[in-house]
Amino acid sequence: MPLEIVTVPCLSDNYAFLAHDAASGQTALIDAPESGPILAELDARNWTLSHVLLTHHHWDHVDGLAAILEKHPAKVIGAAADAHRLPPLDQQVSEGDVFEIGGEPVQVLDVSGHTVGHVAYYMPESRAVFTADSLMALGCGRLFEGTAPQMWASLCKLAALPDDTLVCSGHEYTQANAQFAITVDPDNAALRQRMADIEAARAAGRPTVPSTLALEKATNPFLRATDPSIHAILGMENADPAAVFAEIRARKDRF
Repeated sequence: MPLEIVTVPCLSDNYAFLAHDAASGQTALIDAPESGPILAELDARNWTLSHVLLTHHHWDHVDGLAAILEKHPAKVIGAAADAHRLPPLDQQVSEGDVFEIGGEPVQVLDVSGHTVGHVAYYMPESRAVFTADSLMALGCGRLFEGTAPQMWASLCKLAALPDDTLVCSGHEYTQANAQFAITVDPDNAALRQRMADIEAARAAGRPTVPSTLALEKATNPFLRATDPSIHAILGMENADPAAVFAEIRARKDRF
């Protein structure tokens, strides 16, 4: 049976996620921006945390961990490449490693770019990938440490997952990302429809995360660096997709 996935809003614009297996009672937390909302959600559902999966070291993804572990002494899993700047890990993982939550395999993907050592966690049976600040709703993370080719390779890796995969990303940046996306992809009807849907969701106080990979591939300009219409808008006809991605990322940084 697929895991039950719950989105937990944290801080001003972060998301954490809980993935729960009813049969075993195991519950994984993906990232820990702050303790209060996460502990409240666990209490409300009467769930006990068994695992914490950390995607990268930035404070707004780990700062709540210590207080959470005081009440739920769970097993903490994170990237071996990032272990020197993550909270103490019980299990270090790398690209290609597989472990289990509630009997479901969890595959580790290296998605470096935003940071070096950033990982995503893919749950194929639940059809969900937890991407934090790599692939985001209508965006991708700023390149604080990695290179544009590195991030493009990471995004291509994620784009190769099944289209119905749920993309559980780390921030509510979608509205602002949409305002940029339309500047480089103005003739995209699916993007214009998504923008209207985002406006309605935010006006009603609903999150825009998670999304689906199919929707991201249709509307997220950072996944569309092979699209001829975007090449034309940028004046980069026949350019290498990694170079087109780099130009899109640079324009977003200035937006």
